[in-house]
Amino acid sequence: MTLRGLAIAGALAATACTGEKPLGQSGADHGAALANTTPADAPAPAPSAEPPRRESLSERVAAVDAAVGRWRTAGDLPAARRAAEEARNLIGGPAGPMFGDADGDGVIAGQRADGLLPGVGGEPGLASGSSSACVERDVFGGDWSDPAGRWAILARAIAKWSPGNNSFPALPSHPQRIMGWATLALATDNLVTAREFGRHAQIHADVSSRAVRGCRG
Repeated sequence: MTLRGLAIAGALAATACTGEKPLGQSGADHGAALANTTPADAPAPAPSAEPPRRESLSERVAAVDAAVGRWRTAGDLPAARRAAEEARNLIGGPAGPMFGDADGDGVIAGQRADGLLPGVGGEPGLASGSSSACVERDVFGGDWSDPAGRWAILARAIAKWSPGNNSFPALPSHPQRIMGWATLALATDNLVTAREFGRHAQIHADVSSRAVRGCRG
């Protein structure tokens, strides 16, 4: 199994604490397109006065769960990687250490204005401020007063992971464990392996969903 992305994870550990192309148209299609063209003198639509609605915590966790479901059942490797990237970006957000177009397809899957978890610099995530003990325990996994340090712990766990050494159970945040499995899926060249990683991630997506719905104890 090739895990070409683990070297990147090692670098993260060192830095985290410092911080369809349109189809050609037939004649009929072209005529229909012209019929639907807005006249040049039509007034431009008024800009929306309302800012985009921020997702709720439950909506974001559901989006992560949906991405993990697509990942673990993907029919090809690009689809698995795309869904793994989406799940990772939804959790870490643009202020997290792994945000971006990790699969190199030119699209940042799961792009949002914020993450589920806090950013490296302490930027609030959607789970920030939750009063739920279950969210505190299973989603946050404890104290985030040192967010860069919490992200460094994840980077070290990814760097240490091997088929004979699963380092992720030591991570107290279940969404961070999903990010770990997503990083491995993005690094592998084998669909079966990528989907296996997705099955591991599903366990933690389920725990996160239960925590947001309200768990016991």
